[in-house]
Amino acid sequence: MKTRVISATVLIILVVTCFALGPITRALLLLAVAVMSIWETCRAIGCKDIKCTPWILYLYAVASAVAIWLKADAVICETLFFVAVFAVMTAGVVSKSVRAPGALASLGVLAYPLVPIMIIYKLALMENGIWIPVFAIACISTWVCDSFALFGGKRFGKHKLAPEVSPHKTVEGTVCGAISSLVAGAIMFFVLKSFYDIPLFICMLTALICSSFGQVGDLAASLIKRMAGMKDYSNLIPGHGGVMDRVDSLLFSIPSAYFCLMIAGIF
Repeated sequence: MKTRVISATVLIILVVTCFALGPITRALLLLAVAVMSIWETCRAIGCKDIKCTPWILYLYAVASAVAIWLKADAVICETLFFVAVFAVMTAGVVSKSVRAPGALASLGVLAYPLVPIMIIYKLALMENGIWIPVFAIACISTWVCDSFALFGGKRFGKHKLAPEVSPHKTVEGTVCGAISSLVAGAIMFFVLKSFYDIPLFICMLTALICSSFGQVGDLAASLIKRMAGMKDYSNLIPGHGGVMDRVDSLLFSIPSAYFCLMIAGIF
């Protein structure tokens, strides 16, 4: 537990510092997250003797990050995605070790976790500060939801939510997490109201939706680990596992928070 607390403290300080220093450090941090997520996910898939094409995915991540940094047109980003898909499928055709399983697995890694990370990367570099309320609502509601889902599951849990994917998650815990996210959304309203004109109802609804998507993201990451027979994606963060073990929920909750606020006309 001591190791876990120390690691969490260091990690929080690192992330907050990188985001506070400016766009360059935010970009470098998120690019590092993308690279590590590719490595961890391909490593997990490799446990089933499926050979992915990580270098194509690394190149796509870097190229997309540069394009977003340079504010390239959307067609450039779309072209990069097409080229990555083309390269992955070509590798499956010409490489005897990759073939169809490796090519399809690489497409899976391209879609998840890479595309959500690139969306988050783009949000973090928006000059109008949109990322601040988006990240604040998404992160706080997701973390609160995760904590209360764990507590509620241990205290009230009787019905398994997805036993073949995550045997410890329960329906009761999920409900507790959802209710707690509404409270988190209300708290974020009072924290943000001096800086952003986001109605209380929108804050609470966004918190509920993005935390719910976050729980799906957690299960999605667990699905891959369950397939690979792994407990954690890696041992990079002592007491916490790998990067994917820490960002799995946020990969879904941050983009969904942005879409909710955008649809509500906040931006």
